[in-house]
Amino acid sequence: MMVSNCYQESLHFAHLRGGLENAAGKVKCRSMSDQSSTYDVAVVGGGPAGLATAIAIAQTGATTALIARRSLYADNRTTALLGGSIDFLQAIEVWPRCRDKAAELRVMRLIDDTGRLIRAPEVKFSCGEIGLDVFGYNIENRVLVSALEERAAALANLTRLDDEAAAINASDDIVTIGLAGGGSISARLTVGADGRHSLCREAAGIVVSRRELHQAALTFNVSHSRPHHNISTEFHTPQGPCVFVPLPGNRSSVVWVSEPKEAERLMALSDEELSDAAEVRSHSILGRLHVEAGRNQFPLGIEQPRQFAKARIALVGEAAHVLPPIGAQGLNMGLRDAADVAETVRNALASGEDPGSPAVLSRYASARRPDVMSRTFAIDMANRSLLSAFLPMQSLRAAGLHLIGSVGPLRRLAMREGLAPSWRSSPASRGVMETPAAQSE
Repeated sequence: MMVSNCYQESLHFAHLRGGLENAAGKVKCRSMSDQSSTYDVAVVGGGPAGLATAIAIAQTGATTALIARRSLYADNRTTALLGGSIDFLQAIEVWPRCRDKAAELRVMRLIDDTGRLIRAPEVKFSCGEIGLDVFGYNIENRVLVSALEERAAALANLTRLDDEAAAINASDDIVTIGLAGGGSISARLTVGADGRHSLCREAAGIVVSRRELHQAALTFNVSHSRPHHNISTEFHTPQGPCVFVPLPGNRSSVVWVSEPKEAERLMALSDEELSDAAEVRSHSILGRLHVEAGRNQFPLGIEQPRQFAKARIALVGEAAHVLPPIGAQGLNMGLRDAADVAETVRNALASGEDPGSPAVLSRYASARRPDVMSRTFAIDMANRSLLSAFLPMQSLRAAGLHLIGSVGPLRRLAMREGLAPSWRSSPASRGVMETPAAQSE
C-alpha cells in the first residue's frame, strides 16, 4: 500500500517533539548566564531558513548562537508551505503562532495559456485524492518571520546576536566569526543561512555554479471580488508561469514570471494599470482585482554549490540552493535543510562526536544532495519545456501533462512527489527532538 510521504514527514516531525530526554543526558548545555563566546553551533543569517535552523538546533540541546540583525521584514512576498514543512514548524513550536494568518491550499490548477498550436490540457490536483485535508498553507513571509522570532526568543540556550558577520575564519578545530559591531565568537560548527551571496560559503571555499535564466519575477498581493475557494491557479505563458495563490479572505498572492523587459514594464505600471493587467492574465477567474501596496521584482537564476558542507561550515537555504519560484520549492527545501542539519547535530552530540567534524558534515551533505539536485533538475526541465519554441518539446510537454491529468496513479504520484521526495528515507526513523522544559523560558 502506498503511503503519502507527507504522512511520513508528519511522523518524523512528531518524533521531533518526542525524545530529547534520551540525548539530553549526553549533551552538556551552557546557559545564557555563562556569557561564553564559544558555542556548539553558530547560525549566520536571520531569514526564515536561518531562524528555523537556529531554533531546531537549539532544541537538540546544543548551545547555539544566531547572528542576525533584528529588522522589520518589509517584504510582502508569501510562501506556500507544503508537505512536511508544516509538521516541522509544529515540531519547533512555531506553527501555532501563525496558523490563523495562513490560507489553506486544497486544489492546484495548471492552465496552459501559451496560445500555441500545441497546448497541454488543464491539470487539476486535489488534496483529497491522496487522503489529505490540505496540500499546505500560503502565508506572508513577514508573518512567518515574526512567529519564528517569537519562538527563538523563548529558547534559553539560543543566544541572539543583533549583529552581522564581518569575517569568518575556519580552522581545523573551530570557526571564528568576527562581528561587524566589534568582537568575535567561536563555534565548532557554523551554519551559513546568509543567502545567495553567502560569506560563510566563501569562507569554506565552496564553489558555486550559476546560470541566469533571462527571466524575472514580479510579486505582489491582490484583493479580489470573487472567492478563491482555496484553489491555487498557475497560468503557463510563453515567458513563464503566473500563479495566483490564496491568502486569507478574498486575497491572493501573485508571482508573475516573464522576460526582464516585460517585468520592468509591469513594475512601472500604476496600481490601477497593474490591477487591470493581472485581471486579464487571470482571465477574471477571481473577478475584479485590486493590487495592494508593495511589489517586488527580481531576476531569476539557478545556483548550486559543489558541496553542501566543508571546513566546519554547513549551508542551508539560498546559500545552498537558488531556484526559480516554480512549484513552491525554495523555502520548503530550506526547511528540510534546517531539519536535516539539526538532526545531524543531535546525533553527533548524542554520540559524543564533534558536530563540525568532516564525518558529521559528510552525513549532512549526503542527506541533502539527492533532494536538492533532483528538485533543481525537475524545476529546470519544467521551466525549459514551457519556454521552448521547439515543436517536439511542446508536444512532449503536452503529452506528459495529459498523462498526469488523466491517469490517476500517475497524478497521485506527481502530487506526492510535489510535496516531498518519496525516496527520502523514512523520517520516523531519524529524529531531531524537542526542547526540554528547562530550555524554554
